Amino acid sequence: MSVFIRQLTGIRFVAAFWVLAYHLQGPFNVLGLLSIPVLADVMRVGRLGVDLFFALSGFILTHTYLTRMGRSIHVKDTLKFWWLRLARIYPVHLVMLVIAGLAVFAQARVRGESVDRDWWNPIDFIKNLLLIQEWGPDPQRGWNFVAWSLSMEWLAYLVFPILVLILWRLHKHVPTFVLVIAWFVVLAPLIGYGLGTSDPYYTNNWGSTYRIASEFTAGAITYLIVMRLVDKGPRVERAALWLSALLPLAVVAGSVLLARLPAAQPPVNAMNPDAEPLPPYFHLTLVPFLVAWIGALALANGGVARALSTRALVLGGFISYSLYMTHLVWMGLWRAGMDAAGIDGGPIYAVAVVGLVAGAFVIAWLMWRIVEEPAREWMRRLVGTRPVPTEEAGEAIVEATKDSALDRSEPIEPIPIPDEKSR
Repeated sequence: MSVFIRQLTGIRFVAAFWVLAYHLQGPFNVLGLLSIPVLADVMRVGRLGVDLFFALSGFILTHTYLTRMGRSIHVKDTLKFWWLRLARIYPVHLVMLVIAGLAVFAQARVRGESVDRDWWNPIDFIKNLLLIQEWGPDPQRGWNFVAWSLSMEWLAYLVFPILVLILWRLHKHVPTFVLVIAWFVVLAPLIGYGLGTSDPYYTNNWGSTYRIASEFTAGAITYLIVMRLVDKGPRVERAALWLSALLPLAVVAGSVLLARLPAAQPPVNAMNPDAEPLPPYFHLTLVPFLVAWIGALALANGGVARALSTRALVLGGFISYSLYMTHLVWMGLWRAGMDAAGIDGGPIYAVAVVGLVAGAFVIAWLMWRIVEEPAREWMRRLVGTRPVPTEEAGEAIVEATKDSALDRSEPIEPIPIPDEKSR
């Protein structure tokens, strides 16, 4: 089953880059690139990269822990699972939490202003430290905004030891058609919620909880379905090959449709009409295509799956979590520098945008190499677990990368990501 690890590592980069593109709408608009219809439409729903991460997380954790934790619950195994998940997400989160706070404070001091932020207080800082800032019906995002998705991921991790017991029994005792029905059932509340028009960001009224609960569970059930189909022969492989290409095209087509559907258009930002476009209403209806895409990629042996398995995209998958966690703070500093220099357009601005994107990748790579990987390995050693979890990575990915710098990574573990990143 480790055959699908490479393409699912590559898809992590797709998800993180999609979120980055979503936040690049402002600079791209200045350069006139948002006049390119399809490009603008896909960027506008880039926050769906986080939803893709949520589903991928459910898929991969089920792959890794179904047989280890699904038969029965053990306190020791549960505590170790939670610690290993913290090892995956917390070091970068802690570093970026501090950096984000310092960046806002420094920017205010340079401008001679007070730190006028609703979230600039000890209570919100503690909530971020505990990864509970997004819990509840009306969360307050602050500090490093993108960490809201980590809060939701942490909630999923806390519930997973119970969920995996249910998944194990579904895996052992129900036919495939029941799994397919269950897949639709768990996504139905998300679609129902996503058809509302009260908030284009879909964060109000427990929106983030709808997203993580539905998408994480659907990703897990997708893995169970893949297990039933993986040895069904060339017909399944051919269908997966076609679906792995058609499903992302369906998402693109859906993005274009929503951009032109009058009922999907949210009101213009009254406080700042020049701000980046709000995402269209109903964009959560595209999530089932993304979840199904994960399953199709896992079953495909060529085409898009092979493209996502290239060394460049696998490396991009490795740094995707750091890219997600660092890019928004970096963009804030970039904007502050551009404002201070009085550069708001023209060729110099275009060159600066290229530097913005390149800098995001350089910073992500440095964070991955200096903080993410060393800290994760150290935390794993503290509980007597091998620092490089090759048993989780899968033989295929280890063999493919063992002679390179990539062999120090944990390719199958997804990032919290995504909505992607915040507003």
